[in-house]
Amino acid sequence: MNYTSEIKALFTLIDDPDQEVYETVTEKILSYGKEIIPNLEYLWENSLCEDVQYRIGSIIHQLNYSELVESIIEWRDSPDNNLLTGALLVAKYEYPNLQTQKILKDIEKIRRDVWLELNNFLTPLEQANVLSSMMYNYYNLRGNEVDYNSKDDFFLNKVLDYKKGNALSNGIFYQIMCELLEINAKVINIPKHFLLAYYNSDSINCSNEMTEQKKIQFYVDGTNGQAYAHLDVENYLKKMKASPNPGYFKPLSHKKMIRILLEELSNCYDKPTDFAKQQEILALADLLR
Repeated sequence: MNYTSEIKALFTLIDDPDQEVYETVTEKILSYGKEIIPNLEYLWENSLCEDVQYRIGSIIHQLNYSELVESIIEWRDSPDNNLLTGALLVAKYEYPNLQTQKILKDIEKIRRDVWLELNNFLTPLEQANVLSSMMYNYYNLRGNEVDYNSKDDFFLNKVLDYKKGNALSNGIFYQIMCELLEINAKVINIPKHFLLAYYNSDSINCSNEMTEQKKIQFYVDGTNGQAYAHLDVENYLKKMKASPNPGYFKPLSHKKMIRILLEELSNCYDKPTDFAKQQEILALADLLR
């Protein structure tokens, strides 16, 4: 977008001490949409006043956030709710200029490397061992417990960059790989943990005569790729003093996974100076209810 006389006039008023004038100017700048961001960035780079830079940064953030809201609504209402797309939209809250091409290329390389190690004669457990070995040994993916002081652990682009995530982001990444490889595994949410449940063939679509838990053959921990049996999970639930709940063993929809990811991410912004950002993230999560 080129400078116009109106834009120039608006930019000269960004530092106006009158709050009402500033709010009117901001509203008008926002009406131009994201196309005005390069002009704002140029203005920010050439401004020597920190207060003006703060105001410009705030306007840029509002423009990026408005576009993100529209993108999440569009994703929510799309027929397939692609999980990879949803995870990248979450990352765009913190990294609005995120270029997804490299990420898609990296994920495709991982998919192909795993696919070359798979064949139609492997059992589900053998498939899980191959996938986990490639992700956690060959590609050195690491996982930590959820730490709200490490917000990058929630963003898929950073999980790929640093080879480190948490149970939630690693679990989402693991399911993305399963979907790309047509492996019948889905994320389930037991108390304070995410697991990948490997289902019996076609059982995920069978009638309610079979309980959710009985549809599952075994589990994989998204944190480290470790496989668990039913007894392991039952002992974990006893240790957590969690009451039996069939919902623990029901696969999460893509919308719910991304909603939980946003809700958990919001806890990383618990300082008073980050309160507005926390509310924005929770508002994004509410769009997926």
